[in-house]
This record gives sequence, C-alpha cells and structure tokens, in this order.
Amino acid sequence: MNTLPEVHLCIVQPSSYVHSLGFIDQARYFRYQFRRLGARVSIAKNRLRHDAVNLIFGAHLGFDVTQTQRHACVFVQLEQIGRGGANLRPDYLKLLQQAAVIDYDADNVPAYSGTPQDVPLVAFQHAPYLKLEPVIPLEERPIDLLFIGSMNDRRRAWLDRVEACGRSVAVFDAALYAEERDDFIRQAKAVVNCHFYESARFEQARVAQCLSLGTPVISERTEQTRPHAAFEDCVLWLQDHQLERFFREDFATPAFYEYARAALQRFEAADPIEAYADALAFVAGYARVHHQHRPTEPWRPERVNLGSGRDYKTGWLNIDILDRAMPDVVLDLSAPLQMPLRIDSARAGPVELAEDSVALIYANNVLEHVPDLASLMGNCLRLLRVGGEFQIEVPYERALSAWQDPTHVRAMNENSWIYYTAWFWYLGWFEHRFDLVQLVWLDSQLQACNQSEAAFMRVTLRKIVTTPRERTTARTMQAELRLPDDDLV
Repeated sequence: MNTLPEVHLCIVQPSSYVHSLGFIDQARYFRYQFRRLGARVSIAKNRLRHDAVNLIFGAHLGFDVTQTQRHACVFVQLEQIGRGGANLRPDYLKLLQQAAVIDYDADNVPAYSGTPQDVPLVAFQHAPYLKLEPVIPLEERPIDLLFIGSMNDRRRAWLDRVEACGRSVAVFDAALYAEERDDFIRQAKAVVNCHFYESARFEQARVAQCLSLGTPVISERTEQTRPHAAFEDCVLWLQDHQLERFFREDFATPAFYEYARAALQRFEAADPIEAYADALAFVAGYARVHHQHRPTEPWRPERVNLGSGRDYKTGWLNIDILDRAMPDVVLDLSAPLQMPLRIDSARAGPVELAEDSVALIYANNVLEHVPDLASLMGNCLRLLRVGGEFQIEVPYERALSAWQDPTHVRAMNENSWIYYTAWFWYLGWFEHRFDLVQLVWLDSQLQACNQSEAAFMRVTLRKIVTTPRERTTARTMQAELRLPDDDLV
C-alpha cells in the first residue's frame, strides 16, 4: 500500500512574468525523482492543492503566506542567499525562517535557519528524460558557444573576454525556456557559464540541464565556487588566469571534444536518489502533521476573482465556467444560486459562499462574455457585504478592442452601469444596490487616459443599502408590493 501523500509542484508566476518559466527545469526534476520513489506528482502555475502537499518554486517573487494555513506548503529555495548573493525581500527571508524548506546549497541555509541540519539538501544532476536521439556530434554543431541566463556587468565582461579571443558567443535576444531553449542548447558545442553574483554560488540547476541535454559546460571558477561533488570532473573549469589561453588554444580541438564526451558520460553516472528519498520523507512527514492540524471548517473567502487562466489570483477564490482554465471552483455565477453554497474543491478544499460575506470581487474582461449579465450582477450583489466592492475592467464600445474577441456578446460604455445603480429596481433589487465609486478610462496599455483615447474602462461599484426614498420608488415601480406577512395574533 502506498502511504506517500499526493505531491503538487507549484511554480509562482506573477502576471505575465515570463522568467518564472525558468523553474520548469527544477520542477520537472523533482517530479522525475519523486515518481521514481512511487509518489504521484502534479505541476501547475500559482495553483495549490488542498488534497496534496505543495512544493513551492519561486516564492521570492511573492507568496500569500495565509495560504499555508489551509494548504501544506514546503518551499524549494533556489536563490543565492547570503553575503554577495541576491537582494531578496525581507518578507521572503521571514517566510523561510518560519516554513518547511528544501535547499540546493548548504551555503544558503545559515541565512534563514538556526538549525541547518533540519533543512534537506538536494542536488540537480543527470536527467535521463532530456537526452534525445540522435545526438548531433559536438564537432558538427552549428553554435560554437552559447550563453544562457540573465545578463549583468560581471557576466558581460567575462563574455567580452571570451569573444576577444576570437570566439563567438551566442546570446538569446528574448527570453526562452523549456523545450524552446533546450533545442538551442542541443545545437551548441558548449555552454559557457559565469557567475552572476560575487558570492560565486555554482549555477547547479542550469549546468545540470545542459549536461543532461548532452552539451558540455565550460564554467568560471573562483575561490568561492564550491560545486557539488558530482560536477567536479564533469565540467571544464576555468580560473580567471586560464580563460584567454583556453579559448585561444584549446577550445574546439580534438582533445577538447574527447574530454567533453568523457565528462558527459561521467555525469550520466551520478544519481542523487538518496537525497530525494530523504526529501520525500521530510515532505510526507510535514504533510501528515499539517493535515492533522489545519482548519476543518469551510473556507469563507473574502476575495473572489471571476476568471482564471492567466488571470488566476493566489489567495483568492478563483471562479470560472471553464475547467480548462484551472479555477479553484467551476461555477456559473449567472445561473440561479442557492446560498449558502458549499463546494468541495480539490484546490481550495471545502468552500462556503454566503450572502453578505465577500469584501471584494474582481472581474477582468469577463462581463462582455456573460450572456445573462443581470443575473451575474445580482449574485455578486448578494455575495458582497455592505461596503464591499466590485472592481471591473471591460473594453470600451468605441474601441477596436470591444469586438476583437469572437466570444464577446456586448460592448460597454459609461451608461452600462445605470441599471445596477440608479435604476436598480428594474432588476428586482430592493434593499441593496450598487453605487458607482469610480470610472477610469484606460488606453491599450491600461494606462489612465482621456475618453477619446480609451480602449477599456475600469469601474468600481460598491454595495450600499438603499434609502427609504429609493425603496419607495422600487415599491412603486415593481410589480411586487413586498409586504410583511402580518401573522394573526
């Protein structure tokens, strides 16, 4: 019987931030090793799973720590921390101090833990699933040298020295990750690696990826560079004084190719399975304890996002009508809704939606798609507490963006909100209505602009209690008298 927990790997990606795709390599490697050990593993961006233990990649980019109350979360720490390392936000270091963490380098751990022996360490080494056949012989590859990674002055100076030796170093002119990047790595005679920070922490994950793809790595080595033992005789190391001589005399010679092929074969022999077995045991133990003590009552979210897909908001309840958008809950808010509504969600756990309970609802380019908009607005009014806000972005009807999407069923203008505010009684509303708090015109770059230049509108509606005069108007205009039952005494 498999007693291992379900494992979910979550890559943190701020909205449209392409560089979060850089964590795909590490997440795939964790998935590979944990599957070897018998675990069932899933991967997603930003989404957590209530029914699994979640390993978080990229939490330094922003993570809603309240999610750790209802979700078992272990943080995979992949940044260079400490003197001369990355300039990280204090809230990230505070998170590491309080959370369960797995790291890849022992030199990082003292920066956030007083008990380094309690932090599991894993290495990124050979990934057999990356090797494709047939492999292009090194001598026949069209790219001499390839550099991948973020550029700064330190790296630029190192590469300039290489090119001054008469060698050409290819650098991407746009961000590429995963298979789109790996295809170029397979075409390079070698990848050159130099350190981003003065701390000179070895770029283990990147180098392991290249070696697993069958491409040699030539790497800078300083006094501070302390690579994992598996890389010692698998990387061609260059100290500062060796750079010019190597690239002028040794690179791309028969001796270089012979050494490189032998180094790649040696790397394939490395297997960190024991470290991953220890990490999985740590993860399983943490999950058991967390699941025993987490809240059992349903989550009553105070922030609701109508939409999912790329607009998914962490820490919110994300609702969508499409399962392929991977929302927390698949629900049509324009359909009749009995409240309180209890939902069992694999991602969010047990959820309860009740009237007058939500502080904020957000809808980014959603309302123009909804066939029965009046019903959706009515359900949102019911969900919001008095004073709660409905923040909306929609295309402006006079802009080309209003009809560019074939799924649009309406266009919006400044008068589109009257029925939800001044003429609320038309919709059968009585005790509450929306008040238009703000309307801002936005250009195609979502910057505030004049109406004549607008492509979108940003609208904020607030739920308010109707006045006696407004209720009198509603009682006058509506078919229903809304009288109390007047029970007999």
